Amino acid sequence: MLKKIVEGRWLQANGVMGLFPANRVGDDIEFYTDDSRSQVLMTWYGMRQQTEKQEIEGVMRPSRCLSDFVATKESGIKDYAGLFAVTAGIGADRKDKEFQDALDDYSGIMFKALADRLAEAFAECLHQRVRKDLWGYAADENLSNAELIKEQYKGIRPAPGYPACPDHTAKIDLFKVLDAGDIGMQLTESMAMFPASSVSGFYLGHPDSTYFNVGQIGEDQLEDMAKRRGMDVEVLRRVLAPNLG
Repeated sequence: MLKKIVEGRWLQANGVMGLFPANRVGDDIEFYTDDSRSQVLMTWYGMRQQTEKQEIEGVMRPSRCLSDFVATKESGIKDYAGLFAVTAGIGADRKDKEFQDALDDYSGIMFKALADRLAEAFAECLHQRVRKDLWGYAADENLSNAELIKEQYKGIRPAPGYPACPDHTAKIDLFKVLDAGDIGMQLTESMAMFPASSVSGFYLGHPDSTYFNVGQIGEDQLEDMAKRRGMDVEVLRRVLAPNLG
């Protein structure tokens, strides 16, 4: 099936990424239009862990937020962060319909599964280029496929909707800043990406950056985030319902 996808050119892949001056402000990350850092391009609103933590070897585990991996604005450190959106699903609907019309469910399932894996592979490939070249903070990186699969590189690419960044609405500003529509990517009303075989998210380059699960948050954080975002608290409550129990 993969050979047929390649030889028949059944799918087209497009991607876009951007690196921007960025600093932490409270639990949020501000992206700036240029290095003067005087104009905010977009704000990525962070969610911090609030569940009870366990002590390990006499040290209390921190309540993490992804903004912890970006330098604070008060520090004066000129930090950076990135955005990306990639798809490997352009043309997928047309080919899937051919399988449906032929009552070939097996091929349809395999085709969509491979398109999803190709999108993830594209995200992995672009992230590697960012680390070694475009951002270049790990220019000497030389990892095997096995080491890449184990994510033994510096930096992370958290995606909206995943445990460390459960707020799907972060995709709205991300898509707007990257002009993702220009590469054929769109968001549905429910914040799903179209084409379906797509990946989007952020680049954080801090060597200690790591993934984690935000989990359940309290009413105090909900109200604070609503205030920071200028949103009605009940609207935000619906957006973050899975994290409110």
